[in-house]
Amino acid sequence: MALLEAIGDETAKAGKSAPVAATAQPLLSVRDVTKRYGGRIGCEGVSFDLWPGEVLGIVGESGSGKSTLLGCLSGQLAPDEGQVIFDTTEQGPVDTLKMTEPQRRLLSRTDWAFVHQNPRDGLRMGVSAGGNVGERLMATGARHYGRIRDTAIDWLGRVEIDETRVDDRPRQFSGGMQQRLQIARNLVSGPRLAFMDEPTGGLDVSVQARLLDLLRGLVRDMGLSAVLVTHDLAVVRLLADRLMVMKGGHVVETGLTDQVLDDPQHEYTQLLVSSVLQA
Repeated sequence: MALLEAIGDETAKAGKSAPVAATAQPLLSVRDVTKRYGGRIGCEGVSFDLWPGEVLGIVGESGSGKSTLLGCLSGQLAPDEGQVIFDTTEQGPVDTLKMTEPQRRLLSRTDWAFVHQNPRDGLRMGVSAGGNVGERLMATGARHYGRIRDTAIDWLGRVEIDETRVDDRPRQFSGGMQQRLQIARNLVSGPRLAFMDEPTGGLDVSVQARLLDLLRGLVRDMGLSAVLVTHDLAVVRLLADRLMVMKGGHVVETGLTDQVLDDPQHEYTQLLVSSVLQA
């Protein structure tokens, strides 16, 4: 509850995306995605649609399957069964699991972004802040050094990093600044879909509040769709339009975020919500 208090309920609600038109084409369609580790289930039979401009939160305790599912959706893990269909700009809906590795890498540099919990996993620590952002631009075809640097500086400003730090290395930044830099590196190319794995994990409450406010603004301004994995119900209440609760690799409840959190139907969701309220 401290995080909610740090930002404020009204400000949080104002930042959520507008409802998506019912006639829109799903940006991402997930059908019966299953991943097993020997005899253990990572996730099983997961299906959902993600709409343009929508943020889907996935919550559950450690081992619930949420990180496995995110890995399958983002191409970092190969599921044993299922489809992950993305509505590409040029080819229309495509099953990303049938893409070649070069096609998937291109997608990850253009229309997709992945924000890691540990920013060191998403940054090149030996490259300057501006270089980290510029590399993503170069991967999408940018070649003019001056324009790349100007864009990098602009994006540092958008994530609240002073332009005088453009030539500093990420290791000179605090954890919160490293996470903001990772966000700039990922979003500078204008992706349509972002995968976020505990983006505020390990940060103190005040830093979390500023980072969540930043993310909420960027999602709104860019019309970005996102799949957000977290164990923190305060984070999904602030960011997610819709919520999916996982336990033992299965989806046990799904619905609009406020409805699920305010009136949980499944006993496991009730336990999650009550444990937060009692903390």
